[in-house]
Amino acid sequence: MAVLEQFSLKGRIALVTAGAGPQFGSSLSEGLAEAGATVIVASRSLQRNLDFARGLKERGYDAHGMQVDICETDSIQRLHDRILEQFGRLDILVNSALARVGGGFETQTSEDWLESAKGDMVGLFTICRAFVPDMVRQKRGSIINISSIYGVVANDPSLYEGTDMLQAPTYNFVKAGMINFTRHIANYYGKKGVRANCISPGGYFNHQPKPFLDNYTKRVPIGRLLDNEDIKGAVVFLASDASAYVTGINLMLDGGWTTL
Repeated sequence: MAVLEQFSLKGRIALVTAGAGPQFGSSLSEGLAEAGATVIVASRSLQRNLDFARGLKERGYDAHGMQVDICETDSIQRLHDRILEQFGRLDILVNSALARVGGGFETQTSEDWLESAKGDMVGLFTICRAFVPDMVRQKRGSIINISSIYGVVANDPSLYEGTDMLQAPTYNFVKAGMINFTRHIANYYGKKGVRANCISPGGYFNHQPKPFLDNYTKRVPIGRLLDNEDIKGAVVFLASDASAYVTGINLMLDGGWTTL
């Protein structure tokens, strides 16, 4: 197979949770669609997913919008059953949904942590548990979990000076756990044809306050924040046959942040 053909996802079925989101989700979905995959985007907002999928279809890609609440086991099972009924299989599972819980260490509550755990821990386990047996039966599957640099290193409080931004400790906790959970899946199911990898992005440009942007770009070696195009190549690589011998890794997509 020619090297560029290894990156093709033609004929593959991919699910991206929070795949119509304005940050990583939409970029992940676009990248997979551009590589030829049939892409299913799913989150709580069915209308957003349908609208996003329609936009991809207008560009000539095969995309579908569905609904799922990553915090609800029954919702995940319904999504699983619909995908198998409509497409017969799932080849690529990209977990980018996040149960967002705000606040900092001094303001978060035990209830906040339980809410985060419902989606970011239990939800991640449940959706993998739903689709991994199908991937084992077909002897092929790629799971890609979207973690973060803050699953690897701690926050730098100086970044937030001059802003009212807070970094939720729940975020660090679940993103770190996601990385080792990915290794668990990779080790247990590699011989059965299922690969599991992480992508850990750095800071994503989202019109943050100028002090934060200045502090971040000054510190990161590449000198800018992540944008929508940066994550596409990484997800296509890990989803495709180009990474057929790659499993259990945590790909740092951080502009060199963690080299310092």
